Amino acid sequence: MCLAVPARVVEIVDEPNQIAKVDIGGVRRNISVALLEDVNVGDWVLVHVGFAIQKVDEEEAEQTLAILSQLGGAGEDEFPISEESNDEQEELVPS
Repeated sequence: MCLAVPARVVEIVDEPNQIAKVDIGGVRRNISVALLEDVNVGDWVLVHVGFAIQKVDEEEAEQTLAILSQLGGAGEDEFPISEESNDEQEELVPS
């Protein structure tokens, strides 16, 4: 399953290389905006694997974030993830 997450553009980091900094739920990351035209600070974009793939309006972005938050909460009850379980998974991977 593929998932694109709404993010707000907070800075154009490298205009010639089309790199922007986005805020995704308080986490800031640099992404490529090369697939889109005319991306500006304050725009909302859908981010998939480090690329902005579509512009969205603020209302749509907020609705999507609310749904993802609800799904995340439900999923945590169903499939708890802890650092311990991640360590156990790493040990199962052959070196």
